[in-house]
Amino acid sequence: DHRDLHSFPTRRSSDLIPREILFGNPERANTQISPDGKYLSYLAADDKGVLQVWIRNRDKDDARKITNDPKRGIRQYYWAYDNKHLLYMQDIGGDENFHLFAVDIATGTTRELTPFEGVRVQGVDLDEKFPNTVALQMNQRNKQVFDLHKLDLTTGKIELVEQNPGNILGYILDHDMQPRAAVSMNPMDGSQTLMVREKPGAEWKKFRTWPSEEQGSAIGFTADNQGLWVIANHNSNAMRLLKADIPTGKEEVIAEDPEFDISGAFIDNKRKIPLAVAFEKARTEWKILDNSIQEDFKILSTLRRGDFNITSKTLDEQTWIVAFDTDDGPATSYLYDRGSKKATFLHSNNSKLEKVKLAQMEPIEYKAQDGLLIRGYLTLPVGVEPKNLPMVLLVHGGPWARDSWGYDSLAQFLANRGYAVLQVNFRGSTGYGKQFLNAGNREWAGKMHQDLLDGVDYVVGKGYVNPKKVAIMGGSYGGYATLVGLTFTPDKFACGVDIVGPSNIVTLLKSIPPYWAPLKVIFTKRVGDLEKEESFLKE
Repeated sequence: DHRDLHSFPTRRSSDLIPREILFGNPERANTQISPDGKYLSYLAADDKGVLQVWIRNRDKDDARKITNDPKRGIRQYYWAYDNKHLLYMQDIGGDENFHLFAVDIATGTTRELTPFEGVRVQGVDLDEKFPNTVALQMNQRNKQVFDLHKLDLTTGKIELVEQNPGNILGYILDHDMQPRAAVSMNPMDGSQTLMVREKPGAEWKKFRTWPSEEQGSAIGFTADNQGLWVIANHNSNAMRLLKADIPTGKEEVIAEDPEFDISGAFIDNKRKIPLAVAFEKARTEWKILDNSIQEDFKILSTLRRGDFNITSKTLDEQTWIVAFDTDDGPATSYLYDRGSKKATFLHSNNSKLEKVKLAQMEPIEYKAQDGLLIRGYLTLPVGVEPKNLPMVLLVHGGPWARDSWGYDSLAQFLANRGYAVLQVNFRGSTGYGKQFLNAGNREWAGKMHQDLLDGVDYVVGKGYVNPKKVAIMGGSYGGYATLVGLTFTPDKFACGVDIVGPSNIVTLLKSIPPYWAPLKVIFTKRVGDLEKEESFLKE
């Protein structure tokens, strides 16, 4: 209908932000400082557009590229505590079998430390007391389980430390780099158990079991190796920080919120204590636990608009790399000196974004059809009256994940083209406590989808959006939700974009890779039982 097209906002080509600026490689990303504070490192593209690791002296502009990944680009890397090596992970062609590599920063020589075909490395762990050692978990012996190994950085020798009996999801090392805690899964009911032992080689003992409706994990040992810092939601709705004493089994609550999960903890590596915890509400909010950082956090909170996070620090805890995220601009990095209380701007991850007008992301909340409070974000195009707009419902993947406040390249692309963008943390999304998470169980194409529809109605009811011009779009679970939207509720959506979304839950569950096998029971609990309920899944 030619007349209908006039309800779309008109945009001059000069207003359009080129896709390369929104979706291209960052100019600099993942900035880190070496443990001794001498070097800064970051990811940046080489002359072929491939992300590599670059390093420079802290006080000089002498950046040099020290990796030569040929195709995929590097995403995750770590400083070794010897201050001589950088470690990075890479797979082949996206097969997700990540291998570990080491680069000598003096010579630029790269070594592949785990050259085993079809093997995946995960759970890399480093400790300042053992600067030459890397702990890692690897499924070399059995593709379904990950054994714990230690690797000597000098010789490259790999030693098996702990053979996984088949049900261990991960090991937690104490400050002597010994596996003294582990999380196991019961494949029958999906429960997880935190196991501990008093010394290396001793018998494992059950410390705490979480049924499939609850979650928990240990994030590290206390300084004396006799306690664990635990984030879990037993005896509470939301994930909270606990100090658990191993000999007695007693637990002390350190930080909690009745409705929001702890989303991260900032740990003092010298004293082995949590200094602050973050709660991701509409925005990130920090709760300070130790007065030593009170002034530092106050300074950082007023430095610029955005939410900050300490992403790297020196071994003496005196110098931090602080990253700021904002919704209408690029991420930025600062070097913060705790002695002088001075923050020095390093760089943004994309200076071109500073020269264009980006939209702001507004937190919203509404009641779902059954009364459950749903939260999300609405991004409205800049310079256009927020009335009768076309809208894209942008659905997050997971589904056990969430949308967050901050820069979103896809939302900005759509808003720049004149669309309102709605992002909904439907039931089953994480971060809002276990009641909200479990409300999504067995609700694929059910109440999880209804939450999305209710979100559309909420925005339409505000007058912002033309109900005849709503698209649905997303990747992974968001792609599945797109197909559900177009199939089950076709009158609600004018069109959809499905990005790598599963179209059939039965074939999805049959295609789970071997190393996901211990987690298969989670899909059974949260989606449906492939063995017993195929007809339900087909619905």
